[in-house]
Order: sequence, then C-alpha cells, then structure tokens
Amino acid sequence: MSKTTLAIIAGVSAAAGAGAAAAIFSSRKQRETFPVPPQSASHTPSTKTSSAPFPNPNTTPQPLKDIIPPVDPNGLFQYGFPGPISDLHPTLSTTSAFDRRTRNPVWVAEHITPASLLANNADRRHSYFVEDESIPSKFRARLDDYRRSGYDRGHQVPAADAKWSQDALDQTFLLSNMCPQVGEGFNRDYWAHFEDFCRRLTNDYPSVRIVTGPLYLPRKDPEDGKYRVSYEVIGNPPNVAVPTHFYKIIFAEDGKTGGNVSLGAFVLPNARIANDKPLKEFEVPVEAIERASGLDFAAKLPLQRRRRLCDEVHCSIIVREYLDRQKNLIGDSPTKRSLPALSR
Repeated sequence: MSKTTLAIIAGVSAAAGAGAAAAIFSSRKQRETFPVPPQSASHTPSTKTSSAPFPNPNTTPQPLKDIIPPVDPNGLFQYGFPGPISDLHPTLSTTSAFDRRTRNPVWVAEHITPASLLANNADRRHSYFVEDESIPSKFRARLDDYRRSGYDRGHQVPAADAKWSQDALDQTFLLSNMCPQVGEGFNRDYWAHFEDFCRRLTNDYPSVRIVTGPLYLPRKDPEDGKYRVSYEVIGNPPNVAVPTHFYKIIFAEDGKTGGNVSLGAFVLPNARIANDKPLKEFEVPVEAIERASGLDFAAKLPLQRRRRLCDEVHCSIIVREYLDRQKNLIGDSPTKRSLPALSR
C-alpha cells in the first residue's frame, strides 16, 4: 500500500496526509453558520415596516411539539421504507451485513477457536458457489456477474475456517460472503497467506474474532491532483462493484471474562502483492478503517482492555503453495516464542 493511501485512511497529521484527509473526510467540527447583521448601540429603528423581517438567529427555536406542520414528509412510509437496508444475515459460520448498492457485503464476522479449526467434518469438494436468496433478487450478486470478469469470487470468511460442519462450510460459499478479488498474486496468494496467519493466532489465543470487508478508497489524479473514488463494476448489466481495498480487524481474546483483547487492523489493496512484502506494512489504526468505512468496530471495548496485536505476536505471513495450505490449515504459531503448530 502506498504511503499516500495510508495517509488518507489513517488521517495522519503530516502536511500532505492531513491535507488529503481534510479534503476527503468531513471534519466533525464543520458547521455552516449564517451571518448576523451588525448592530450598533446608537442605531435607531426605522419606522418603515418590512414584509419579510430578518430573523433573529439568537431566538430560541420553538419546540416541535408546539408546531403544527402543514406537511407530512413521513407519509412517504405508507408506500415503503426506501432504506438503506443492511440485510443483517447470520449463518452457522458467519454474521454479515450486505450493501445492496455495491452487491457486496459491508462486513462479515467470524469466530475461530483451536477446537473449531481442529474439527474436520466437512469436504470442500461438496460445496458450491450459490446466490444468496435471502437478498432480494434485484439487489443480489449473481453467478453470471463473475463469469469471464477476470476476478475471483473472493471469500471474506474463508471456507477453511468452517470445516467443523458441512453446512457451515457450504454457507461460506454464498455470494453474500464474496467480493470480486484479483486472483493471481492476491486471493490465491498473499490474501490466502494472511488468512493462514489469522488461523495460526489460535495457537496463542483461545478465541479469535475477525471482521472482514471491502473498501473503496480515493486515489490522487496525477493530472489535476484531486482525489477521486473510482472502481470497476462487473456483470451484465454491470452490478457488482470491485473494491479497491480489503480490511481485516482481528480481536484476539485472552479467554478471561473482562480480559484483554489484542487488536490488529490491516488494509490490503485489491491487487497483486509480492509474497516478500511484510504484513506489518499493511497495519493501520482501527480508527482509520472506521473513518474509511463509516463503521464502528470497538466502541464498547474499553481502552484499558485493548492491546496491540503486533506487539504480542510476529505479524508476518508464511508463504505456502496451494497444496501445502490444503494439507495444513493452521501451521506454525505466529507467537514470538515460536510455539509448535497444533496437531491435526
């Protein structure tokens, strides 16, 4: 990921980054004010009357309950609620929210444990990509949208995390768990190694929760220097947005009631990534992903319980060929103590 992109999503205070962030993200302090005409103590009111006197901005607003409006904008709801609707969708292995506009999930959450990953009660060869019929037909992604698109149907929650049940595994193949991802060099390579890193965390933590989703980040136009959001749309007609980036936020729990939670947040470009690229180069603050996505991930997690994941474990990938990954879904522990892998 370029430093410019990191500056944008992290909102750093450096001159270039701060300028970019200011241009892209609305400041919480921005408020539109209206000018008040200057008044003088010696001003003598005119005897002329005006049909539209200037309103006094200091006047206390009249309570709404005392106002009888001549209109009813809520009357629109008699015909239906326009939205947005996030289509919250729990399955055995995932919980997700869906974006009807992009035909992609907004976020998909999963939970893995040492026991869930050791269970091997399912066979991926019996699973098939299917359209999610819980999404209204006119808003759902379709199998034909991906055909000859040049993109993989990229799992947000990987199938390898749900082998404890055939039904749970099958549900990871719903298209509501997919986004268009670059195949070679990303979905089949670096992204898969990153998913393996997340699984290996269960060697050090008894409970790991992960939320994954797409981002659509701006890029600076080299001609005019302005930032714009631009992404491809696939399908016929074009329906499914191709994300520019993907994020993962990891909650590694110590297993104690009210215990510590090690947080890790990463943003990766939807592009080929060399396998020798350090994973830590994609680490960002959780708040950066929240600003870029409009989502809130850890509002109820007190600061005193938070730990930084990459301070506790080696945040690095282990490069494995595809067949090797199929044989060993957990691998070596990412801990700095280099604990052995869990046995299968």
